[in-house]
Amino acid sequence: MSTFQHIRLELAREPDHPRGDASSGYDLVVPLDADGRLDLAALRAEPDRCRVRRFVDDATVATGQLRHTTGDRWVLDLEPGDTEDVTGFRLGEEKFVLGEYVSMLTASGAQHTYAVKRLQPV
Repeated sequence: MSTFQHIRLELAREPDHPRGDASSGYDLVVPLDADGRLDLAALRAEPDRCRVRRFVDDATVATGQLRHTTGDRWVLDLEPGDTEDVTGFRLGEEKFVLGEYVSMLTASGAQHTYAVKRLQPV
């Protein structure tokens, strides 16, 4: 059985941010299965509940929805005009657990890694 979870992803260490950056990341409201993986069936049953918020310095810079596309591709579909969409790197295989890392690919091809910092039922 799946449950909707609020997941907070914060920028992890990378060359431009050697200590990471807790003020930059994403808040996701998504369904997870019992193993902590994204639940495609639950997403399809209630797509409007799968929300995404991009934040910088605690300010919302973009909002949108999590979408599943061809193959096992998951996209943070951000509202037009806000910013470019972001593709999750192998999100379908990821297990969302506190402290784990998730990679995102921007439309320009840049890859950033985020740490799971919050995981709580909605």
